[in-house]
Amino acid sequence: QVQLVESGGGLVQAGGSLRLSCAASGRTFSRYAMGWFRQAPGRDREFVAAISWNSFALYADSVKGRFTISRDNAKNTVYLQMGSLKSEDTAVYYCNGDGEYRSTSYLQGNYWGQGTQVTVSS
Repeated sequence: QVQLVESGGGLVQAGGSLRLSCAASGRTFSRYAMGWFRQAPGRDREFVAAISWNSFALYADSVKGRFTISRDNAKNTVYLQMGSLKSEDTAVYYCNGDGEYRSTSYLQGNYWGQGTQVTVSS
């Protein structure tokens, strides 16, 4: 069983930056592929970024060049550094664990955090 706890969300002006964190429980975190998803009001949850166990990364086209996913296995934590934020980045951001990382896609795993709200004001 893995528990995921996100933090770092908040209100930021357009063009600003935020860093989200996802702390994971469990001794095998370093073996998991991890992902970030987001869900805006009235919309389906969508993929944002993923990172393999050995730190290969994938990004949605909408965030490529603006967001960076990383992990610190010693701290059982995955990060999402978000920059050049836009109003359309406003959403609840969810951490996902133990997914399947492929070269061009990420299949979500069974573990989800509770979500953290990111609001970008224009």
